[in-house]
Amino acid sequence: MTRHERHLWYDFLKHLGVMVHRQKVIDPYIVDFYIAEKKLVIELDGSQHYEPTESEKDRIRTRYLEAQGIQVLRFSNTDVLKQFERVCAEIDRIAKSRDGFVL
Repeated sequence: MTRHERHLWYDFLKHLGVMVHRQKVIDPYIVDFYIAEKKLVIELDGSQHYEPTESEKDRIRTRYLEAQGIQVLRFSNTDVLKQFERVCAEIDRIAKSRDGFVL
C-alpha cells in the first residue's frame, strides 16, 4: 500500500465495522479497497492517474466495475492528505446510502 492508502486504511477504513478488503482482485482488476457487502470500491489516485492514457484506462475500468453493479469512489492522494475528514465523510455518506449499510 502507498502511504496515502495506509493513512486511509489505518485511520478510517479499518474501523468501519464491516469487512473492507485491501488490494482486492475483481476480475481483471485490482482495486485499492472494496466493501463487498455494499459493492463499493474506493480508489486513491496518484499523479500518474491524471496522464491522458492513464485517465482513459481508469474510465474503462470504472465502466467495467459499474457494469458489475459496483460503485467506484475516486479520491486523489492530495485529497487524502489535505482533506482527510471530507474524504472520510464522503465514503461514510455513500456507504450508508447503499442498501441498509450500518456503521
